[in-house]
Amino acid sequence: MIKKLTSYFGPGTFVAAAFIGPGTITICSIAGVKFGTDLIWALVLSILATIVLQNMSARIGLVTQKDLGTAMRHVVKHPLLKSILMFLVVVAIVFGNAAYEAGNISGAVMGFSVIYADTLVSIGGFQLDYLPLLIGVICFFILNMNSYKKIENVLIVLVVLMSLSFLTTAIITQPSYMALLQGVFLLKMPSDSLTTVLAIVGTTIVPYNLFLHSSIVQEKWKDLKGLKFAKLDSAIAIGLGGIVSIAVVVAASRLPKDKLLSILDMAETLEPLYGVYAKYLLGFGFFAAGITSTLTAALAAAYVLKGCLGWKIAKSHPKFKWTWRGILFLGVFFSSLGINPIELIQIAQVSNALLLPFIAIILLAIVSNQKLMGEFKNTWLQNAVGILIVLFCLFLSLKSLFMMYSG
Repeated sequence: MIKKLTSYFGPGTFVAAAFIGPGTITICSIAGVKFGTDLIWALVLSILATIVLQNMSARIGLVTQKDLGTAMRHVVKHPLLKSILMFLVVVAIVFGNAAYEAGNISGAVMGFSVIYADTLVSIGGFQLDYLPLLIGVICFFILNMNSYKKIENVLIVLVVLMSLSFLTTAIITQPSYMALLQGVFLLKMPSDSLTTVLAIVGTTIVPYNLFLHSSIVQEKWKDLKGLKFAKLDSAIAIGLGGIVSIAVVVAASRLPKDKLLSILDMAETLEPLYGVYAKYLLGFGFFAAGITSTLTAALAAAYVLKGCLGWKIAKSHPKFKWTWRGILFLGVFFSSLGINPIELIQIAQVSNALLLPFIAIILLAIVSNQKLMGEFKNTWLQNAVGILIVLFCLFLSLKSLFMMYSG
């Protein structure tokens, strides 16, 4: 079964596993409860933009045999500009992922608590939740296998099961398929929906996935014959991730508008309306989303630091291992104590908002470079689409920063 699944999925699964996390599920739930299916078009455009950018990143990895961080260090020649860019990348992705990891693990805990609520133990008079530590240990052993193939297999199984959970939940709620089609093709912008649209785009087009993808494709394919497979893999896996996001919006759109927006409230609301299975499916989907994002966030941080600092090391090297271990440990620590590292998250959000358009511009410059890419450089049509995406990322960045400042 797993062998058959791996023939359809590859490195693109890492990308889908990364952006379909607790944050994305929460944003899609908010979009569904507040605006019904009206904002599905924003998800569709975000997924298409993600596929285009991730294909460029994968092409860089296979053609140049360099990860994106290393390629950036070769392309950006000015020492000051290079230092600023590398600093932004490390702050936004490495330190940012350490902060986000707490949310990933807490999301997995929350999803599990929908299925089994009693996860507290008493130690010395204190009530502690053992589940964050258990999730951390499970993720540690998965990543410590130090095998791309084994980690890929785990992610494929989790992503497929997560997808089935959310898709089944959406079908159980008996959605209006006409409203679904209208949400895809009619670009509606209800009042007060801009913030949610920006959140949908920001949680789908993730900068660290560009670095992760360029590294992972080299683990899967060793030569340029992998290019056509990488393109198909991205379309299938990331497209499936988009379908999952749409399913969450659809399921949430069937809930009463006055309900709270946490996954626990959503699950409790689904149960009397559509049965206990809907509740359990949603809980398992959220749990799987937290696990997959926990794995990819830690792994991506290690790859980013390796490329940006120019480490010529293998995945088995202590520097690489202790990077993802450190990210995982901080996530477990913050989650176990119920600490919300809000200041770190805010710094990461600002850095990501600044970073995305610059990364998109440099990515476009690299794949348009004849010397680096040879016959595999961008065509004029690919450049035109890339420029549109860059402009969109720039708008997203400026608008997000303005809203953070004014808020």
